[in-house]
Amino acid sequence: MKSVFILHHVHEMIEKSEDVKLISVYSSQKKAGNEVKRISEKPGFQDTPEGIHVNEYKLDIDHWTEGYATTVFHL
Repeated sequence: MKSVFILHHVHEMIEKSEDVKLISVYSSQKKAGNEVKRISEKPGFQDTPEGIHVNEYKLDIDHWTEGYATTVFHL
């Protein structure tokens, strides 16, 4: 089964919110890993390298199989 590798960054914000940035999608884990090194030296990312993640997603299958609920935050 074929996979892609998603490179993204998650920055934990105030009040349990998150700023999630999709960086790119790669055809191999090695290519994604090379980019982790590159972006971890960029402004912002270098301050929060623990937020950089690579996840494998197999193609042609569901990855979210349950429903969801929306939570509204009032500021």
